[in-house]
Amino acid sequence: MKTIGLIGGLSWESSAQYYRLINETVRDRLGGLWSAVSLMHTVNFEEIERFQRLGDWDQAAAVLIDSARRLERGGADFLLICSNTMHRMAHDVEAAVRIPLLHIADPTAQQIQTRGLTRVGLLGTAFTMEQAFYQDRLRENYGLNVLVPDEADRKTVHRVIYEELVQGRVEANSKAAYVRIMQALVDRGAQGIILGCTEIMLLVGESDTTVPIFDTTTLHALAAVDLALQSNPNKG
Repeated sequence: MKTIGLIGGLSWESSAQYYRLINETVRDRLGGLWSAVSLMHTVNFEEIERFQRLGDWDQAAAVLIDSARRLERGGADFLLICSNTMHRMAHDVEAAVRIPLLHIADPTAQQIQTRGLTRVGLLGTAFTMEQAFYQDRLRENYGLNVLVPDEADRKTVHRVIYEELVQGRVEANSKAAYVRIMQALVDRGAQGIILGCTEIMLLVGESDTTVPIFDTTTLHALAAVDLALQSNPNKG
């Protein structure tokens, strides 16, 4: 079994979900007392959020690169950045280490393609919804047509993430707002909805919309297990 290296703390609320999902999946697939071989290095999200807010992406990248190198030295065979937004620095991290990075957008886009969908709505931080790094990968590598909420709804989605979800708060009013925003995307032609922030799965899920939900946290974690078990598919 390969060793999974997780760059966590982005926030720790979703990092805990990664750890749970990865180990539950290994146990379900292999049975008995099996669990994942993994390393997690968690960063201080207070610091990361400040860099994000100030637009100091070079400093944010430096933190992730340091984390990636620590995991590589610790014996990780491949890396996950446990955040959609911080994949803005994915190329910087990849260039700084010798082990591969499993990009969060790839298993999500592959699952969308498997379902035969071409037009999807995207929820996430303002950085993920408004900057090019995420949507371009979905469009250029997978041919997906990506819709985002209007400006007012983008502000709502972003505010709920930073003021509530990353702080462990799940509010009924915020869930209702997200359900309304997802329906607005469906009304505009979205065939599915990408939960493009790793905390959103704490708030909404499949039962909250009429179209398929693509939860990046779960899909990223499952893809990590697939990769970790490639060298050990039969417990051998």
